[in-house]
Amino acid sequence: MSFTDQHKPEAMPKPTKLLVTGSTGFLGSALVRRLLAHHYHDIRCFMRHGSDLTNLDTLRSQYPTARIEYFIGDLTSPGDAARALSDVSIAFHLASAMRGSPADIVWNTVVGSKRLLEAVGNRKPIRIVLVSSFGVYGVANHRRRSVVDEDTPLEPHPERRDSYSYAKLRQELLFREYQQRCGFELVTMRPGVIYGPGGGRFSSRVGLNLPGLFLHFGGRNLLPLSYVDNCAEAIVVAGNHPQAAGHTFNVHDDDLPTSRSYLKNYKLQVRRVRSVFVPYFLALTMSHLVERYHRFSRGQLPAILTPYKSASLWKGNHFGNSKLKAIGWKQLVPTWEGLGRAFEYFRTEGKLERA
Repeated sequence: MSFTDQHKPEAMPKPTKLLVTGSTGFLGSALVRRLLAHHYHDIRCFMRHGSDLTNLDTLRSQYPTARIEYFIGDLTSPGDAARALSDVSIAFHLASAMRGSPADIVWNTVVGSKRLLEAVGNRKPIRIVLVSSFGVYGVANHRRRSVVDEDTPLEPHPERRDSYSYAKLRQELLFREYQQRCGFELVTMRPGVIYGPGGGRFSSRVGLNLPGLFLHFGGRNLLPLSYVDNCAEAIVVAGNHPQAAGHTFNVHDDDLPTSRSYLKNYKLQVRRVRSVFVPYFLALTMSHLVERYHRFSRGQLPAILTPYKSASLWKGNHFGNSKLKAIGWKQLVPTWEGLGRAFEYFRTEGKLERA
């Protein structure tokens, strides 16, 4: 019997205390909001020094009877990681670095995770919900239009991808290793492109934004979009489902737009963008040239395009979220509404920048 055919039991009892790492981030603050909406009222929010507390302060005022604890520390510190886990029943691990030097991304994503896992040790019962990424999948050598699901193999050559995908793969493998060694419950969530007000405007799956020109590589490829509140809801549902332990769930919305549709509506609803469509065969040609000159110049030109990266991003895949729906997840915000909210935010943000 497959996972999707199994009976859907009642939700687990509400745990005494939750931990959310990366709680002040784009997804983290949305997750805290959805946890509160699900009547979890004892949440420890792990954050770095100097984090923006605006969103969490708002939630504190909206839920005055809830205990929303601010825990300021550094996950790469063994002491901070151990104290953060004290009395915790479920830990939602979102903290990772998306920008910076490759060394910084690996340090903050992988080393911070290792300190957290060392603090977990053989503690039971405890459940960890790891928020991973679609970037861990190895799809460069797949056929065009093939389906990416939870059984798709992991990336065999992470060193040929970007630093973020490399770090997220190392992070996920680290969690698997410690879970097998220590026996805690592990639920792995792999979101696609998380978007919404406060998020980024263009995923690399759409193309590359150069000064004065947008290179549109995505074409008719589907975008595995996940509106931030829908993604947070998926994490809550999986985190509380008794049969989710040991499973991985892809997270994306229904009614996915194409890259071309996203760019077209951005131009109509936000602002005009000077763009050039680059077909996939031409993207591969450009990638070969960039990679060749990168080697010839001994790294003077960054290898922002390589055939492997292009195949991973723009070859084109289909996606499915049936496994996530099987445990009771329902899309809160329809895709058309989520896109409208995001575009309205970008339009308002642009006006404020020009003011």
